[in-house]
Amino acid sequence: MIQVCLNGTRGPGDSAAVPMSPGAMAEEAARAVAAGARDVHVHPRTPCGSDTLSPRVLAETLAAIREAVPFDVPVGVTTGAWAEPDPVRRVERVRAWTVLPDHASVNWHEPGAEELAAALLERGVGVEAGLWSGTEGPERFLRSPLAPRALRILAEVTDPDAATVESTALALLATLADSPHGRPVLLHGEDGGAWPVLRLARRRGLDTRIGLEDTLSLPDGSYAESNAQLVAAALAAPC
Repeated sequence: MIQVCLNGTRGPGDSAAVPMSPGAMAEEAARAVAAGARDVHVHPRTPCGSDTLSPRVLAETLAAIREAVPFDVPVGVTTGAWAEPDPVRRVERVRAWTVLPDHASVNWHEPGAEELAAALLERGVGVEAGLWSGTEGPERFLRSPLAPRALRILAEVTDPDAATVESTALALLATLADSPHGRPVLLHGEDGGAWPVLRLARRRGLDTRIGLEDTLSLPDGSYAESNAQLVAAALAAPC
């Protein structure tokens, strides 16, 4: 399975292709799904362009995307601390959501991750456990009583160096291999590490993701014009 990550924290200053409004996100999601993506990850944005957990913005964004993609394509959102730095306020935001995503990523190295994941599970939202290389997230997750209830592990390799990223990814996978919980793993990288990690994930038979959140470049180094172009390149890329 390839998940498309539509925008992340990037903006027009990074690339004109990054979708900012609910309508633009919906268009990008539809094209990416038509290109072969089977899951959508999005960062809802305020009118000023900031990541947000606002119930109103989340509802508008989810409604637009769900109208644009087939009903069986899951749509998930971020809950990153940059969208709401206060852990207590972050949980309050989730409990105030009026429209629910199919899943939400929870970065396990961030303060309040356990409480946030519990609030999402209470509301019936699947939890993607964001486990970043170079953090205590993987170890904390493996000790968590909520780990068996996670939808999947979102294994994020934060090393952007193409020369070393594969060894970093293998080390992260080795840590997760000790998990007794058997949760599915979605492995992905970012920037210079995005394509090497994607190829590794495909060789290992793991789910992966691609999109303008993770990289602005195609495998040949040229700039991507859309998320759909990145998804098509991912499906065509040799392992």
